[in-house]
Amino acid sequence: MRQGIVYALLAAALFGASTPFAKSLLGQVPPVALAGMLYLGSGLGLLVFYLLRALLRRSDSDTSAGLTRADLPWLGGAIAAGGVAGPVLLMLGLQATPASSASLLLNLEGVLTSLLAWFVFKENFDRRIFIGMLLIVAAGVLLSWQRPAAGVPWGALAIVGACLCWGIDNNLTRKVSASDAVQIAGVKGLVAGSVNLAIGAALGMHLPAWQTVWQAGVVGLCGYGLSLVLFVLALRHLGSARTGAYFSAAPFVGAALALTMLGERPEWSFWGAAALMGAGIWLHLSERHEHEHEHAALDHAHRHSHDEHHQHGHDFDWDGAQPHTHAHQHQPLRHAHPHYPDIHHRHAHKK
Repeated sequence: MRQGIVYALLAAALFGASTPFAKSLLGQVPPVALAGMLYLGSGLGLLVFYLLRALLRRSDSDTSAGLTRADLPWLGGAIAAGGVAGPVLLMLGLQATPASSASLLLNLEGVLTSLLAWFVFKENFDRRIFIGMLLIVAAGVLLSWQRPAAGVPWGALAIVGACLCWGIDNNLTRKVSASDAVQIAGVKGLVAGSVNLAIGAALGMHLPAWQTVWQAGVVGLCGYGLSLVLFVLALRHLGSARTGAYFSAAPFVGAALALTMLGERPEWSFWGAAALMGAGIWLHLSERHEHEHEHAALDHAHRHSHDEHHQHGHDFDWDGAQPHTHAHQHQPLRHAHPHYPDIHHRHAHKK
C-alpha cells in the first residue's frame, strides 16, 4: 500500500514539473504539435527502455505481464481520451492561463477521476475523501473565476476539459493496470503522439527547430512517459480514486516551478486556492480503510510475490525466484486488513 503511495507521489512530481516547461515551449510550437511531440517523446523513450529491458532480461521470471487482446478496447479508449484530446486541450488552455494557476487547476483531474471511479466504475469512498474532493473543487472554481469581468475563462475551461479527459483515461487504464506499465505507457505515447502530429500536419503546422523538438521530447519522456508508468503502478496498488487523490499533489510542484521559472506574480485567489487544495489533499493522505472483506475466485496474470493473497501452486517448474509473473488463480478468501481498491480488492461494500 505504501509502495502505491510512493508511485503516485513520484508520478505527481514528474507531471507537475512538466507544466511550466510545456508553457515555456508554447511560444515556439503550436498547441497540437507540442502535444504530439510531448507524447511521441515519451513513447520513443519508453520504447528504447522496453527494448533494453528485454535484452538484459535474465529469465522469464523477470518479465511483466504483457497486454492481451481483451485489454485493447480499454487501452484504445484511454489513448483517445487522455492521449489525444486531453493534451491538446491542456496546450490550448495554457495559452490563455498563467502557468501557476493552470498547474493548480490540474488538481481537478484527481477530482474528476474520483467522481468517475465512484459513480461510474463503483469504487468505494468515504466521507473524508468526499470532503477533501469538495475542497479541491472549491479551489478550482476560485481559480477559474478570478477575473469575472474579463468574460468566459476559456483557457480555464479548456484545462478543466483536459482534466475530464484524463479522468476518463485513468479509469480506463485501471482496467489494464495489472499489465506491463512500461508497455502501456509506451503504446499510449507512440499512438497519441503520432495522431496529434498527424493532426498538426493536416492543419499546415511545421515542426520547429530540432533543439525545440529535443526539449519537448525530454519533457514528454519525464512528465508524460515516466510519470504514466508510475501512475499505472499506483493504479495497481490504490485504485483510480485514491491514485487520483495522491496525484493531486502534482499541480503544487508545477505552480512552485512556474513562480520561480516564469516570474509570475499570483493574485490573492491563487493562495486561497492553494490553501483549500492543501486541506483537501491532507484529508486524502490521512485516510485509513479497513474492514472484513471477501475475495472471490479470480484468474489473472501480473508480477507478484507469494504474500497472503498469493498462496497457489505452479503447473510448471519453478526455481523459487520472486517476484515472478505467470497466470495464476486466487481461491476465495475472507479476512480483514487495511487496504485500498487495488487489483485484488475490487469488492462491494455494505451501505
